[in-house]
Amino acid sequence: MGWESYVVVHNIAKRHNVGTLARSATAFGVSELILVGRRDFNSFGSHGSSSHLGFRHFHSLQDARNFLKDKDCDICGVEITHDALPVNRHPFTKTTAFLLGNEATGLSPKECEICDFFVYIPQYGGGTASLNVTVAASIVLHHFAVWAGFTERSRDGNKFVVAERPVKQNRRNYCTEAEESIIEERKARRENAANGFFDETESGNSSSNLLDALFVDD
Repeated sequence: MGWESYVVVHNIAKRHNVGTLARSATAFGVSELILVGRRDFNSFGSHGSSSHLGFRHFHSLQDARNFLKDKDCDICGVEITHDALPVNRHPFTKTTAFLLGNEATGLSPKECEICDFFVYIPQYGGGTASLNVTVAASIVLHHFAVWAGFTERSRDGNKFVVAERPVKQNRRNYCTEAEESIIEERKARRENAANGFFDETESGNSSSNLLDALFVDD
C-alpha cells in the first residue's frame, strides 16, 4: 500500500516561510499542504514549486483533523514534548500529516490536542535551541519519505528532473468560497485575532490579492 504525507500550516508567524515550505513539500513528495485559518500567504521562496503541490483550506484545526481522520491519517506534531520520539527512529505506521509549530512559541495546546504523536529532531551541537520551521519540515519530511519508500526522483546532471508544469490553475479557484463560508471566515478572523494564522495588520492586502501571488514564479 502506498503511504502519503501532508503538511498542516497554522499560525506560522513569517508569511514567506509558507512558500519555502511548499518547495520542501514538493521535493519530498507531500500530497497536499493544508492551510488552517487564514488563506492568504506569500509564496516567496517556492521558486514555482507551488504549482506542483495541492493546497486545501479549513477554517479550524478541528475541520482539518476531521478531514485527515476520514483519510485514516495520523497527525504528527513536530515538537519537543515529554513523549516525543526522535524522528530518525521513523516511528510512523501509515499516512501521516505533519503539524509544525510557530517559529517562536512552538505548538500551542490546541494544536497539540489534535496530534496523535510527536517527533523531535535530535541536535548534536550547542549553538541553537531550535531550527527554522522550514528546515525542520525538510528534515522530518525526508525521514518520512525514506520510511514510506517513496521513489527517488530521476536526476539530470547535478539536479533533479522537474516534472512538467501542470496546466495553470485559476488564481481565484484555489479556495473559492460560498458567501456563507466567507462570513464564517471573517467571524473566525475576529475571534482569533490574538493568535491568528498571520498578523492581519502587516500589509493590508486582502486574501484574494495575496492569493494572486500563489501561482507567480519568484
